[in-house]
Amino acid sequence: MADYADKDFLTRCIHVGNDIDKETGAIRRPITMANSYRLPDDASTLNWSDPNNLIYTRTTSANQIYLQERLASLEGGEDCVVLATGVAALAGVFFSFIDQNAHVICTDVSYIAVYRLLHEYFPDKYGVEVSLVDTSDPEEVRKAIRPNTKLIHLETPGNPTTRVSDIAEISKIAKKAGALLTVDSTFASPFIQRPLELGADLVIHSLTKYINGHGDAMGGAVIGRTELIDKIKREAMVNIGGAISPFNAWLITRGIVTLPLRMKQHSETAQKVAEFLESYPGVTFVAYPGLESHTQHAIAKKQMHGLYSGVLSFGIDGDVARHNDFVNSLELIISAVSIGHDESLIVYTGPDDERIHYYPEEFRKHGFLRFSVGLESAKDIIEDLKQAFEKVGL
Repeated sequence: MADYADKDFLTRCIHVGNDIDKETGAIRRPITMANSYRLPDDASTLNWSDPNNLIYTRTTSANQIYLQERLASLEGGEDCVVLATGVAALAGVFFSFIDQNAHVICTDVSYIAVYRLLHEYFPDKYGVEVSLVDTSDPEEVRKAIRPNTKLIHLETPGNPTTRVSDIAEISKIAKKAGALLTVDSTFASPFIQRPLELGADLVIHSLTKYINGHGDAMGGAVIGRTELIDKIKREAMVNIGGAISPFNAWLITRGIVTLPLRMKQHSETAQKVAEFLESYPGVTFVAYPGLESHTQHAIAKKQMHGLYSGVLSFGIDGDVARHNDFVNSLELIISAVSIGHDESLIVYTGPDDERIHYYPEEFRKHGFLRFSVGLESAKDIIEDLKQAFEKVGL
């Protein structure tokens, strides 16, 4: 296969991991739905758990390898491991690199599975110590360092606060402490933000979101240095069984082709929607890194290449019932979880969330709305918001 290392990001989205199918001449690699592959003539010395050779799909599949090649290229990493879901990728990192009685620092408001893994399961089962801090303030990270700190995990932009953490600055703190720095960059995608270039050791994605982009497949990925990725492949993929299906790997590889185009559109539309919401009298707050009012706008502008993705959070003037009425009055925008779909998705989180005390003050009173702005026209999205506001008296 040709080496595309010197090619532009847009070109690599299309060509890395693809090749002419030798059997049919098809210009797109097919889905290989086999769960087993023919062994060599002499299998006596074979490593049956080798995650880099085609033996059995739990250890790796052809479509998984192609996808890993593409993602490693886009993030600028030496290697990549693809797993069944974003949570499998996160759990794989934590399982592989957090030892008993280690100390971990993590973004305080993060994806719920991360909160459960690090706030409950790892401390309860393995005696791991965890500090949940506001990582948008590097000084809070610095103050949390302990002699046994082994890993610092950032989620930037954060879900659902959209807080932005300074990856380059926190990388310096991690290196001084001898800790791994891992970054969940799902909200940004590699088109907008590349944490490895800023000093992170590993970057993690829920492929289910922007990288797939079509709302029809699940997957997770970790990209970084070969020795780190090999450990995850060996411990968290082969021997825990978090392998991705060949069909999902193929769908996600297909989705990446349009990633640059989609991320530009998501970002441009979300900027217009955020500006509209910020100007609307019935809206109590808007959290979007592209707004100058966002506390970390300057850092976002520096490390997100001038695009701010498609997720924002906001609140409206009213109680729980009014928030629910507003969501149920929307006609174009769909009430559903997840982000990064072609269609706009919104989800209301009420004030009784178990982690509400970690949220910024403006998120707490009556809860908040997380809005994944889709690929519809900005005009149509804004019109839908307007008519819903009017129906609930705002």
